[in-house]
Amino acid sequence: MTSIEAWFMDDSDEDHRMPHKLNPNEPVSLKELENIGVFYWKLDADIYEADPALEKIRKDRGYSYSDIITIDKDKLPNYEDKMKMFFEEHLHLDDEIRYILDGRAYFDVRDREDRWIRIAMTKGDLITLPAGIYHRFTLTETNYTQTMRLFVGEPVWKAYNRPADEFDIRQKYVSALQCA
Repeated sequence: MTSIEAWFMDDSDEDHRMPHKLNPNEPVSLKELENIGVFYWKLDADIYEADPALEKIRKDRGYSYSDIITIDKDKLPNYEDKMKMFFEEHLHLDDEIRYILDGRAYFDVRDREDRWIRIAMTKGDLITLPAGIYHRFTLTETNYTQTMRLFVGEPVWKAYNRPADEFDIRQKYVSALQCA
């Protein structure tokens, strides 16, 4: 399996579509991501409609619903507002599962010490973020991605901006980290 690229972020407020790597860079391994509940697969996005690997993941993990969203200034209504909303630090009550079919994007997640980790997503990358993890999403400087969103059961679109520590799912996530 090809590994995903991830790193600890700098504190710059410059354009959030840039990589924001520390100098020197501090990479984050796939194992480190798994230790905070983030899981990754590399698939063949050119065959997503009939990919047996994707079907196995969906069956094994119960991903029964999916849709495809194109994030591009010309295709996504209220593009600027949506991009601001996606980049607000938030959590969900359910896992967030995303599969990049085309283009590039970043997911930023918090580690155990509350530091930002940037995860670079490219075509064929499928990622799951656990319910309760603080995260955010942005495009790269290409300003484009086509992404499959997957869900267990009916889709839930609600994000809870930080602070949202009062939710049971957040407490459960934090407890799981402490036990690991």
